[in-house]
Amino acid sequence: MAFDCVVLVKQVPDTKAVTDQAMNEDGTVNRGALPAIFNPEDLNALELALQIKEKYGGTATVVTMGPPKAAEVLREALYRGADRVILLTDRRCAASDTLATSYILSCAVRKLDQYDIVLCGRQAIDGDTAQVGPQLAEKLNLPQVTYVEELLDLQPNAITVKRNTGAGWEKIRAPLPALLTVMDTANQPRPPGAKRMMKFKNARSRSEWAKNGVIETKKLASLQERGLLIEQWNLDDIQADLERCGQTGSPTQVHRIQNVILTTGAYKKVEPTKEGIRQMVRELIEDHTIG
Repeated sequence: MAFDCVVLVKQVPDTKAVTDQAMNEDGTVNRGALPAIFNPEDLNALELALQIKEKYGGTATVVTMGPPKAAEVLREALYRGADRVILLTDRRCAASDTLATSYILSCAVRKLDQYDIVLCGRQAIDGDTAQVGPQLAEKLNLPQVTYVEELLDLQPNAITVKRNTGAGWEKIRAPLPALLTVMDTANQPRPPGAKRMMKFKNARSRSEWAKNGVIETKKLASLQERGLLIEQWNLDDIQADLERCGQTGSPTQVHRIQNVILTTGAYKKVEPTKEGIRQMVRELIEDHTIG
């Protein structure tokens, strides 16, 4: 039996390149100040979907919510093997917290209608909340398994996985359809395929072809003919309740922002020898750092 997977991914700021301009005064992320990347654990979720497709048959549909620039991660998904990609972009989504985001994504998944497994990364590196996946499962009324590390078995009506508990593992069996959040230890995401990169390098969404807000219809028609037009939805397309989207639908409020400045002081080099390590341990004990 084939299985249809929906993978929810996010384009995030590269937190390894954080500067003092990374946050706005209202507590939102200044995305323009940081390079954008494919959220790492979402790549693991995509890889699991591709492995399921290869072993059992089916499809892998990738959805992302974000500004038009977020189409970059959808091209990355196509390069790796996704069958269908959808950009959910709408200015009315701006400032959505996890509650509003999970609601908007639930509307998008419902619009897809046909799915057996919904996959998310465990968490996004820009917020580190790990809330969107579980909240989405609740809104879709799906059983959920979080912190998935391995797919053990897949049957027409059930999936069995290994789940990391932090202090060990659990073997969990859940009925389908189900939602899984996937850890970075679950697999090694494959690199983009050269042939697929050549095929999809010119794939674009409607917003990416807009100039001064005007859509270039001839170019869009050409993209569609070649199968290179990335699907694009807005909140109206998914019939979302606007009161539950964006800042209006986000109860989370940032009360204070504090800039933390990391400084380096003096350091001591430890020789990679038994004597060097012995001396380091002795000094740590004497300073009451350990022991």
